[in-house]
Amino acid sequence: MGIALAISFPAAEVVAKDAKEFEVKDKGALQGAGQVAVVAFNVGFIFESIDQTKKTGGLMGAFGGTTKAQSKLVGVTPEMMQAITDAAYADFTARLAAAGMTVIAPATVFASETMAKAGSDRGPSEESIQLEKKSKGKAVFYAPSALPIQVILPGDVSLGGGFGSIGSNMKATRSALAVGTYAKESGVPAVDVIYLIDFSDQKRPGAFSFGGSLKVNANLSVVPDLSKVTVIGANGKQNQVVITSPMSVDGEFIEVADASTGAAKATQSAANVAGGLAAAAGIGLPMFGKTRKFEFTANGEQYQAGAVALVGNANERIVAQMAAQR
Repeated sequence: MGIALAISFPAAEVVAKDAKEFEVKDKGALQGAGQVAVVAFNVGFIFESIDQTKKTGGLMGAFGGTTKAQSKLVGVTPEMMQAITDAAYADFTARLAAAGMTVIAPATVFASETMAKAGSDRGPSEESIQLEKKSKGKAVFYAPSALPIQVILPGDVSLGGGFGSIGSNMKATRSALAVGTYAKESGVPAVDVIYLIDFSDQKRPGAFSFGGSLKVNANLSVVPDLSKVTVIGANGKQNQVVITSPMSVDGEFIEVADASTGAAKATQSAANVAGGLAAAAGIGLPMFGKTRKFEFTANGEQYQAGAVALVGNANERIVAQMAAQR
């Protein structure tokens, strides 16, 4: 049975870690725009991830081999994810309006024959995703209730490959054609928003460290490089604002448990002992790795409030960048 540890953080505070928060591409898609159409808005929630790294050896750690962390999020209901997405969309459109950009009503946008071809269902959409070179995961993407269909465009989701990704890519390509045509015909820039929310961070020092240089820490963060806003202009140009630095919110959102089985822990202990004896005897280090499973349990309302605050902060900074492009 795993030992649950409550990770206690200070009061919720959103932090961007690096000086360069965004990569901004301004091709003139928003120049002079008084109106915009938000044609796609998706919030993805990672619920499972596998992260691994290599280590060359040493008396402590993984003794060569691969160190792997398998993490799973539980306790976040579909209703919570929909509520977070709806709040994020409402906040984003309100900020656009405050910045002087009138947001065309979704009913008007999707009443057009062109946009009717952009999608056929409301979602949510579950995808296998590639997070980094040695990290992959699964996420479910929600569209706001205000939009009649879910639209996902090429490049919005870093797919993990396989036959499923082929179908998703084809669907995204058809949607992109419809969106581009709509922007040109209507004369209104089309806005595509994608946020990916993670529940753990394997890069920063955290509550869990089990050798092999991987550390597992519970927090909420907007995944950099995979969270962005793209604007498709009526002139065929595209602008983009990509979050490039980790943006996280700390609070009492998640409890973490080591969910590894007793057999797995015993095997790992034996590997650690064998590696230590080999090193002491000077006979070289065998390639023993570590694999641990962690279960992250969301603390209901606190998780939801933290996620809303997190995406709201991202909205504020991104809309400021968009306003500067007009």
